[in-house]
Amino acid sequence: MAAHPVLPVVVTRPAAQAAPLAARLAAAGREAVVFPLLEIQPLPDPAGLRAALSRLRDYAMVAFVSPNAIDAAFALIADWPPEVALAVVGEGSKAALARHGIVPGRFIIHSPRDPVRSDSETLLQALDIDALRGRKVLIVRGESGRELLADALRAHGVDVVPVAAYRRAAPALDEARRAQLVGLLDGGADWVITSSEALRNLLDMARQAAGDAGVTALRRQRLILPHIRIAETARALGFDTLLQTASGDDALVAALELRP
Repeated sequence: MAAHPVLPVVVTRPAAQAAPLAARLAAAGREAVVFPLLEIQPLPDPAGLRAALSRLRDYAMVAFVSPNAIDAAFALIADWPPEVALAVVGEGSKAALARHGIVPGRFIIHSPRDPVRSDSETLLQALDIDALRGRKVLIVRGESGRELLADALRAHGVDVVPVAAYRRAAPALDEARRAQLVGLLDGGADWVITSSEALRNLLDMARQAAGDAGVTALRRQRLILPHIRIAETARALGFDTLLQTASGDDALVAALELRP
């Protein structure tokens, strides 16, 4: 029997975050293609973020919703006060903290206990909510996003202070990217999708690039998804060839090595 062709793996993270995973996939023997589906943009005025971060000791905990939030915040932080706890939702965010010298043992870091479902819901389960009641918690996030964590903490009497650290946008589909996308739709690929917003952007781009036929071709391809919520979104959008992994690059690379 003829061997199945080895499809390229498309890494769709924002450009600044895509290179490390692409390099690991290439080292594992897979062709890695970088095709960002989200663009992370700085705030036009970071004064609000700078002011919030200048008062870190006012907070019982600081929660970061993503690696982008961590990188944007730590660009403005000289030293983290060890008595202030941090909270993150995924392995990528843990790795981002480690790049800035924030590691378990030296600092208090809260995160979900379930590596398969790392999100706001499972983070809440890992927190001592009673200890936070009546105290201030800073949530560092994008300009838009889910309010579940903030709403749940407020419902338990926590004084939540949200602050934006960056904004997200869909990258422009210029002629070069349009041609690249059409080639991937025609030839087939495995797509690493790390957010529901990114998947919706991909569907929109496929429709722009190749109409309804492009959407149909995309839905026949395999998605690699590091979160059950993204898998739920994918099914609702008409995808059924899904590979769900645990959070983090180790799990993504291991899953892709199992099936070329």
